[in-house]
Amino acid sequence: MYEAIQIVHSYWAYLVVLVVTLATINALIGFFTKKEYGPKDFRISLFALIVTHIQLLIGIIIFFVSPLVVWFSGTHKVGEIMKDATLRLYNVEHPMVMILTIVFITMGYSKHKKKLTSTPKFKILAIFYTIAWILMLSRIPWANWF
Repeated sequence: MYEAIQIVHSYWAYLVVLVVTLATINALIGFFTKKEYGPKDFRISLFALIVTHIQLLIGIIIFFVSPLVVWFSGTHKVGEIMKDATLRLYNVEHPMVMILTIVFITMGYSKHKKKLTSTPKFKILAIFYTIAWILMLSRIPWANWF
C-alpha cells in the first residue's frame, strides 16, 4: 500500500510544481503588465489551490505510513531525528514547509477574491504564490524524486 501511495504522491507532485509555477508566472505577468483579471486567471489560481490541497491529503497519508517517518515508531528520539539530515527532511522539514506552502496559496487565493480591481488581485496572487513557490521548491526531496 505504501508504495502505491508514494508513487501517486510523487507523480502528483509533478502536476503541483507545474500548476503552481504556471499560476505564479501568470500572477506576476498580470501584475507587471497591468492586464485585466479574467476567468482564465481565476481558474489558474483556483487549480493551483485544488492540486496543492489534494497533494496535502495524499501527503498526510504518506506521513503516517512511510517507513521514513519515524515519529510514531518509537525507535528514534527527537534528537536523533534532528541530527540525521534525511530523517529531519522527511519528518520535519518537508511536511512543515509544504504545509506552509499550502497556507500561503490558500491565503493568497482567499485574499485576492476580496479585491475589486485587477491590479490588486494580481498583486496579492503574485506575492503569496511566489512565496509558496519558493518554499515548495526549497523542500522537495530532489534526490529521491523520480
